[in-house]
Amino acid sequence: MAYTTGTTAFNLDLNDIIEEAYERAGIEVRTGYEFRTARRSLNLLTIEWANRGINLWTIQEGAISMVTGQAVYPLPADTIDLLDHVIRQNNGSASNQSDINISRISESTYSTIPNKLINGRPIQVWVNRQTAQSNATSITLSTTLTSTDTTVVLSSTSGLTTTGFIKIDSETIGYTNVSGNSLINCTRGQNGTTAATHTAGAAIYVQNLPCINVWPTPDAGGNYTFVYWRLRRLQDAGNGVNIEDIPFRLIPCLVAGLAFYVAAKRIDAVPERISFLKDEYEQQWLLASQEDREKAPDRFVPRQLFY
Repeated sequence: MAYTTGTTAFNLDLNDIIEEAYERAGIEVRTGYEFRTARRSLNLLTIEWANRGINLWTIQEGAISMVTGQAVYPLPADTIDLLDHVIRQNNGSASNQSDINISRISESTYSTIPNKLINGRPIQVWVNRQTAQSNATSITLSTTLTSTDTTVVLSSTSGLTTTGFIKIDSETIGYTNVSGNSLINCTRGQNGTTAATHTAGAAIYVQNLPCINVWPTPDAGGNYTFVYWRLRRLQDAGNGVNIEDIPFRLIPCLVAGLAFYVAAKRIDAVPERISFLKDEYEQQWLLASQEDREKAPDRFVPRQLFY
């Protein structure tokens, strides 16, 4: 009598994915360069997926404890965008925890708010979708900075935005105002780092972190937590033994897409085969995207305004 395996662990590591893709493209993997260029194409392919729509397996919940008077808060560096968000009061309390809606607004709407530092319960948020890149500058710290200082004196502020984040040693510092060569109203120990003492002459790095800008800024005693559901980036393709950061059901689409990508780079590739591989990739994406969707019914709530 024959038996099934009883296992459901099939997956492909990076070597297998590249080999399968090259076979579909009718190309033989012969050199290390072909492996390297395939890995580069694989990273580009997963970035393309982020532009095609919501990848449900990359949704993560997060929370930011809000601070009285602080308007700007960094998001994890691999954040693509936020899907939903609420203001939670009394976080963790079984008896009186409550989630309150906070509306997302555009940059143009946020920019027209007359007083962005007024205190209250946050009711609006602008999501500033930065690149998360960290750039070196020629700027240095002019005076020693203690772990509690909220003003940072620099050799220059040329090229710095009026609001943003800098990194000194291993600490990320947020600031909301520039005055001369000083950054004022600074928030220390941002982005999961710890406030520390830094000596004069330390190098300054600019961090273009994705962040949220809330209005009004939290008032004292509000016990507010910004709870969000975000889309994160897919992890990079690793070395040959790594599996990819996708569910098993996306493997056929990944292989089909990589086969199209590598064939399109070959001078000797047959145009008809490239067209076939592209059509196959689009078909696999259609199947995958139709399955990777919310199965719950939609619920629409009209917004009513009364004067």
